[in-house]
Amino acid sequence: NFQGREALVAERERGIARILRGIATEGRRPAREGSVVHSTAGDGVVTSGNFSPVLGHGIALAFLPPALAVDDAVEIDVRGTAVAGRVVKLPFVRKQASGV
Repeated sequence: NFQGREALVAERERGIARILRGIATEGRRPAREGSVVHSTAGDGVVTSGNFSPVLGHGIALAFLPPALAVDDAVEIDVRGTAVAGRVVKLPFVRKQASGV
């Protein structure tokens, strides 16, 4: 027995409520911390976001319902404006073989 065991057992029985996932937004407008993410599986919240000059669009990390899968559509409320996005696999940018 250890400290915190009861909380872990309760979480296992309940199931995980949210999972950290990547989101790619359409266009240059990024989601911001605290923005609400709406989806058919339920709502989530953005933890961080910014414009990616490498990818050419906005990216964000968000706690989302575990039922959402890669390529599922989401809508993010960014300061009162609905921004379309999709769930993406992390990391956002993959390392390329250097060839050296």
